[in-house]
Amino acid sequence: MFTVRVGRRKMPRQKFRSLLKILTVLVPVVVISMLILQQYNNPFISEWRRASYVDVDVDESSRASEKLPKDTDGGCFMDTHCPDDHFSFYMKSGAENVMGPKICIQNKVVLGMMLNNVGQGLNIVIMNGETGNITKTGHFNMYNNEVEPLIKFLKSTEQGSIVLIASWDEPSSHLNDEVKQLIADLGSSAVHSLGFRDNWLFVGGKGVTVMRNFEKHLKNDNKLDDTNKWPEQLELKGCIPRYMNWSSVSASRNI
Repeated sequence: MFTVRVGRRKMPRQKFRSLLKILTVLVPVVVISMLILQQYNNPFISEWRRASYVDVDVDESSRASEKLPKDTDGGCFMDTHCPDDHFSFYMKSGAENVMGPKICIQNKVVLGMMLNNVGQGLNIVIMNGETGNITKTGHFNMYNNEVEPLIKFLKSTEQGSIVLIASWDEPSSHLNDEVKQLIADLGSSAVHSLGFRDNWLFVGGKGVTVMRNFEKHLKNDNKLDDTNKWPEQLELKGCIPRYMNWSSVSASRNI
């Protein structure tokens, strides 16, 4: 006579351990995946992440009080904040004949390779000294003797304008006395000694009186320069007083 035994069969211990191991791996993966999906679906976090990689603020009204992180190409980062009646600026000269210069106003790139508005020689940004609006930009190849267009550009600049100049590759060839004087009238003290493949950064003003301007000049010395052809790249940053204050306030240098 046969006897049939009814009941649950116990799971072998080896299979139970294998199932436990699988669950130990799968549960953290599922939890992490859900957290990642929630993060990228959150509109606030997405907007903040977007602002971390480009030179824009999440809230435009907080421009004066919020720090912007550097973007991937070392862009418009200011480690100090300017007063409300000043404009922040950050600029870099070109590096050798490969990397173009960059000029930023109020944490915004206004001239650079990413905007395709730079060229070898002298790169210039003209800004309204009262409103901070960019009125025009230009680049002039001194090696190719683009002197007359540069003279016309400078002479057409309106009174009360802020002028920012960054060099790239070769800034001095064919600079005649007229151009040098026009730039000197903006407040430059280094333009008369600018030499072949020097690096140069300058911020000045047209029709304004400033006790001290922003300017950096590095001579090309083949014995000292690592590249053997160009000096190292320059950086300059600071706060520019609005035009209405320029007659009584000097620009404080922040290098």
